[in-house]
Amino acid sequence: MSTLIHKSAKLGNGTSVGEETVIEESVVIGDNCTISHHVVILRGAQIGDNVTISAGSVIGKYPLRSAISAMTQEKQLKPILIGDGVLIGANAVLAAGSEIARGVLIGDLASVREETRIGECTIIGRGTTVDNLCIIGSFCKVQSNVYIAAYSTIEDYVFIGPCVVTSNDNFLGRTKERFKHYKGMTMRTGSRIGINASILPGVEIGEDAVVGAGSVVTRDVPARKVAVGIPARVLRDVPDEQLLENQDADFTTRKQ
Repeated sequence: MSTLIHKSAKLGNGTSVGEETVIEESVVIGDNCTISHHVVILRGAQIGDNVTISAGSVIGKYPLRSAISAMTQEKQLKPILIGDGVLIGANAVLAAGSEIARGVLIGDLASVREETRIGECTIIGRGTTVDNLCIIGSFCKVQSNVYIAAYSTIEDYVFIGPCVVTSNDNFLGRTKERFKHYKGMTMRTGSRIGINASILPGVEIGEDAVVGAGSVVTRDVPARKVAVGIPARVLRDVPDEQLLENQDADFTTRKQ
C-alpha cells in the first residue's frame, strides 16, 4: 500500500508526508508540518502550521457506538481543529469534533475523544485518555496514564500526576436516574493532584488547592487547602511560596 492523499486535500509549503499514510477528502494541513508513516487523517481535519504527527496516529476519528452505549450519540461532528505547533506522539487517537490549541503536546498512545477542547501549551501525557465533552485549559500538565472522565472541566495552570483517575457516575451504570446526574470533576486554576489519586463525580477542587498522592476525593476541596487521605480531608493550607500568584513572571504571564 502506498501513501494516499485525496485530490481535495490541501498541504502547505514545506510539509512532508511519510509512507503508507492516508489523508482523506477536504483535509487542510498548514506549512512546514511533519506527517510521519502510517498516519490516518480523516475527512475535513484542519491542521495548522509547524505541526508534527508521529507514526501510527489517527486524526479526526469518529466514535464507535455499541448497542448498549449510554452516552455516545450518533450525530454529525465538526472536523477536528489542530492549532499551530502541536506535537502529537506515536499511535495517538484524536477524535472528530475536538479542538487542540496551539503548542499542545499529546504523548504516545494518548486518546482525546470527541467534542473535547484543550487549551494552548497544555501537555497530555503518554497513555492518557481525555474522554468526550471535556474542557482543559491552557498551560496544564496532565501526566502519563491519567483518565479524565467525560463532562470534566479543568482550568488553566493545573497539574495532574500520573495514574490519577476521575469519574462521572455515582450510580455505576444502574438505573435511568443516573442520566440526570452525570457530572465530571472540576479543577480550578492552579490546582494540583498527586499521583494515583481518585476523584469522584461532581467534586470541585478549588483554586490553588492540592490533593495528596493516593487520596480518594469524595467532597469539594476548598481553595488553597491541602487535602489528603481516604476519604480526603483538609490537612493544612497550601504554602504561600507554592501559590500561583507567587510564581515567577515567566510562569504566570506565558499566555499573554
